[in-house]
Amino acid sequence: MEIKPTIGVFFGSRSPEHDVSIITATLAISGLKDLGYNVVPVYIAKDGAWYIDESLSDLNFFKDKNYKEKLKNLGGWSLSLEKAKKQIVFNKGALFKKEIKIDIAFPAIHGRNGEDGTLQGLFEIVGVPYVGCGVLSSALAMDKVATKELYEHYGIPTTEFVSFYKRDWDKHKEDINNEIKKIPLPVFVKPARTGSSIGITKVKEEKDLSIAIEVAFHFDSKILVERGVGNMADLTCSVIGHSNLEVSLVQESLYSKDMFSYDDKYIEGGGAQTGEDKKSFSIPPKNIEDKTIEKIQIFSKSIFELFGCSGIARIDFLYDRDTKRIYANEINTLPGTLYHHLWKETGVNFSMLLSKLIESALEKYKEDDIITTSFESRILDGADSSKLANKLQGNKNTIN
Repeated sequence: MEIKPTIGVFFGSRSPEHDVSIITATLAISGLKDLGYNVVPVYIAKDGAWYIDESLSDLNFFKDKNYKEKLKNLGGWSLSLEKAKKQIVFNKGALFKKEIKIDIAFPAIHGRNGEDGTLQGLFEIVGVPYVGCGVLSSALAMDKVATKELYEHYGIPTTEFVSFYKRDWDKHKEDINNEIKKIPLPVFVKPARTGSSIGITKVKEEKDLSIAIEVAFHFDSKILVERGVGNMADLTCSVIGHSNLEVSLVQESLYSKDMFSYDDKYIEGGGAQTGEDKKSFSIPPKNIEDKTIEKIQIFSKSIFELFGCSGIARIDFLYDRDTKRIYANEINTLPGTLYHHLWKETGVNFSMLLSKLIESALEKYKEDDIITTSFESRILDGADSSKLANKLQGNKNTIN
């Protein structure tokens, strides 16, 4: 009988998208259990404390208004790096110690402190396989400005934009405003490193710009202002795999307001992101030529490869129905990319999707595991700590 690896699903964390992460995690945990895996829910609370317990697999645990009190009864776990050898090891207790070992990590944290490469960096240090994109591709995709700059560098069409940090806004507000005015209204003001449409405002009149920027600064110190697209279709395509890539069908997100909002994505009718609200999306898009759909699929695969993605990523596009122009927009790495409803329409059900993600994680791990990480040198033989200390002291005196 084959013994399947233990998969740890990491979710929650210190992020504005904390609650979205809980929904994604409970969905993933259920699907992985159906595949016969031993699944360990690893919940990171808003204060940064880590908890492990089977009860955290149930969405109803978090719907209980007293769930924070229930967490205290579970007690915290500590992550043991020194014992971990191609496993993540958690310890709890002093007298009666408990130990949990995780063979494969499944990050289900949306936004900062999880989706942005930070958690992936921890997995790299421990040396454990993990699902989804690596450190660099996760960090690049999380930063909307870095994404658009890379698009521009490689000639991938994207909308005009201006970006700036809060420290620059505080000192050079007038200059930045003049740069923004070069972009025709309407514009979208976005925190550079958040997702789920949190903190985003569509600005139609110049008088509303400063307020929109202040709102965005509540969620990030780096801001993106980008041109809106007229008569726009919001299109999405997903890619899965590592060496052998599969491209999904294309989805059009449907909404009646100015933008695809947080409520549209997760609340109204059950949420478009979860595939619950059938009225909020169309697969395939309506009244868009096949050649445009094919072009978006080609773009998606190329962008996936350009950013060095692995496992799964979803690329969003803006399509101007009048000019027939396509603009590459955001990239969403795991977990913002599960989009199981889109893959189901493509012919890949949820169980198959999860299996492909695990396979890709193991393939990437084996590929990286053969890389040499040590180098025998004689550099320490000639090192003299006293000479180094004197040199540093001399530099210090020069500076003073």
